[in-house]
Amino acid sequence: MLEAKNKNIPLSISKYNFIFRAEEELFLPPYKGSTLRGGFGITFRRICCVNKNIGLCDECGLKEKCAYAYVFETSPSQDVTKLKNLTEIPRPFVIEPPLETRTIYKKGEYLEFGLILFGKAIDYLPYFIITFKELGNVGIGKARGRFKLQEVDNFYKEKIYDAEDEMIKNIDSKVDLAKIMKAPHHYLSLKFFTPTRIKLDGDLVVKPEFHVIIRALLHRISALAYFHCGKELELDYKRLISEAGQIKIKESEINWVDWERYSSRQNTRMKLGGFIGEITYEGNFEPFLPLLLLGQHTHIGKNCTFGLGKYEIKNGVKDE
Repeated sequence: MLEAKNKNIPLSISKYNFIFRAEEELFLPPYKGSTLRGGFGITFRRICCVNKNIGLCDECGLKEKCAYAYVFETSPSQDVTKLKNLTEIPRPFVIEPPLETRTIYKKGEYLEFGLILFGKAIDYLPYFIITFKELGNVGIGKARGRFKLQEVDNFYKEKIYDAEDEMIKNIDSKVDLAKIMKAPHHYLSLKFFTPTRIKLDGDLVVKPEFHVIIRALLHRISALAYFHCGKELELDYKRLISEAGQIKIKESEINWVDWERYSSRQNTRMKLGGFIGEITYEGNFEPFLPLLLLGQHTHIGKNCTFGLGKYEIKNGVKDE
């Protein structure tokens, strides 16, 4: 379990690597997160939904028992007492598309992507595997190219699924935070690989001050822990944010990139730009280390299910 009990962060996380083999030529966009998540959502609903004549999950009497409604249309249960005013409850998964920008995969070539599950959603791994197997039969991309799910491995390189026997192995795949804790240095760099969308006071952040990163991490991790693990973060939010304000930017190579995706549900193109690049901070990072380490696995900001908000700690602290 990715859990630091002494740091009051009760969040369980499992990470997997999915390996596809192209059965036909695949034509994919440079950033593949939207294609993978979109195809997954449509196929997942088709597999799970028994009331397809109902347009919205909120109107379905089976919502509380439906895997699709929980994973893809996450909403608070009736007994929730806190965070009721949260406008966007984080979905309990992240799809990490490959960072390579190639757009054509020939027959027989391989494509890999990561999947991260949080809390209760870890038990739903078989649904994800079955859905991506079916998506391979349906096809993805511009020409609906078909693929075959060959293998699924966990964070520790253990094989969870193999196409040869089509068996899903029940192996504990939770990541252990205690094994990746490292002592912080005076300088710390974060490298953002995918567009990162963080809002502060209603505006998208272009250059992330350290306190902005910590605010976003507290927001995301506390919501994931509460809604998907049934636990609250016992942290002094005000003190952490105040101390984060003392940490300054030393160097910045942050740039803004625009990215668009087509939403079939809303029948419109959506702009999902964000910042990428590397930024170095200077100060005492010890109070923030668990949050920063967790953020490498949870992603940060908005639209994380597409793989946005992916970052790594590049120096000072390393996740090994």
